[in-house]
Amino acid sequence: MQVPYAKKWQKETGKLRKIALDCYLTEERKWDKPCFTFQKKNVAIVIPLKESCALSFFKGALLKDPKHILERIGEHTQAARWIKFTSLREITALQSTLRDYLYEAIALEESGKKVALKKSSEYAIPEELQNRLDGSAVLRAAFEALTPGRRKSYIIHVSSAKQAKTKEARADKCVPMILSGRGFLERSD
Repeated sequence: MQVPYAKKWQKETGKLRKIALDCYLTEERKWDKPCFTFQKKNVAIVIPLKESCALSFFKGALLKDPKHILERIGEHTQAARWIKFTSLREITALQSTLRDYLYEAIALEESGKKVALKKSSEYAIPEELQNRLDGSAVLRAAFEALTPGRRKSYIIHVSSAKQAKTKEARADKCVPMILSGRGFLERSD
């Protein structure tokens, strides 16, 4: 299923794909996007967005970034970094730099270096969610049975609310989802 705005960035994503392929990466389709791998390891992915398109590096946090063009994708993103573009001209102007970054990303894969990720257990459970876990042994057991990533999704969802009443409401909404064994972003089928 292609996103509706993918067509809007067709020329830009095509140019980014060509740059990645010129670096001897293998192109695969992952998450319905062009993903570039080296020895079956993800190196970079081209992502069409609503207002731009991006070249995202899976281990971008380890890249040197001498041009200071890599951005964190989101507040809780640990490893990946991206560069967003709004025109073919911007991509062309950075073409040589993008190749350098891609070659550095390939070297990282060859070296076997990994990004030191914060463990789910290092995230503090927000008080609003902790109160519900403390109040129900069944809920606590269900929460502890979740994968670390699923627990983290609830912690981030509840703690990212700014107001206490919103945190309370989010914690309430999470209870049936936790009991069903799903992560916050997972749909029920």
